[in-house]
Amino acid sequence: MGLFEKFKSGFKKSADAFTSGLKEIVVKKEIDDKTLNQIEDYLISSDVGTVAASEIREIISQKKIDPGKEISSEINKILKDYIIDLMKPLESQVFFEKKEKINIVLISGVNGVGKTTTIGKISKILKSKDNKVMLAAADTFRAAAIEQLDNWANRIDVDITKSSQGSDPASIAYKAVEKAKAENFNQVIIDTAGRLQNKKNLMEEYKKIANVVKKIEPDAPNEVILVLDATSGQNVINQVEEFNKIIPVTGLIMTKLDGTAKGGILLAVSKKFKLPIIALGLGEQEDDLQIFESDKFAEAFTNIQ
Repeated sequence: MGLFEKFKSGFKKSADAFTSGLKEIVVKKEIDDKTLNQIEDYLISSDVGTVAASEIREIISQKKIDPGKEISSEINKILKDYIIDLMKPLESQVFFEKKEKINIVLISGVNGVGKTTTIGKISKILKSKDNKVMLAAADTFRAAAIEQLDNWANRIDVDITKSSQGSDPASIAYKAVEKAKAENFNQVIIDTAGRLQNKKNLMEEYKKIANVVKKIEPDAPNEVILVLDATSGQNVINQVEEFNKIIPVTGLIMTKLDGTAKGGILLAVSKKFKLPIIALGLGEQEDDLQIFESDKFAEAFTNIQ
């Protein structure tokens, strides 16, 4: 099974629930205002967001749908086209390509989103594309996080800079970048403590990491990737807003799309922030990361090839 087939399989429960729910709404041969309102409400309840739901409603209302065809399938086609139009410009496959000079990536996110696991998966893909990867275990708040990242480094055979629990995170990041520059690494991936946006001291520590690495590499961090948990629903909107205030986010990774997530939240985030989408997380295994492609996501979301 290829990774995309794995993605579709993992996402199938959410996609089936979404399309069957939509099908229950569209039972007539024509779409009236009441049905349009029900479709819009259903999209909002599926975490698509009010703006995207309103736009999709308007597109459906303007579209001449052949009454001889299954209307729910025609609506799914409209939705698929909408997703591709919205998300195609947000693809960022270049993120994984081999870099000619050092590329320092700061990985952030709240507790429990699967941040450290995601770093391991990212690193494996980067390595497969001939990048020389250095991990920085700057989540010194939890000893388990250091051990977890160390295990990933050993599993996929990449270098790691680490220290003991309670060490200064900015110091770890500094040493990692310093060593990477001296030894011609071209990718430095910095893990940071899972932090809540209402914890001021943790957010200040996060900012300090970025400021310290600038002392070695003025353009650092080159990327600031925010990891989001799809099962958190609309709460992820607030997370993007708050993290963006501290250090501008340059890309997103959405995890846990293989579980109970509705998936529509990715549309809401895309519409509101228009940030590059790097990849989608589908499970715990090292190959369970899908580089984001809008057409594949649209196919999986709408159950349409």
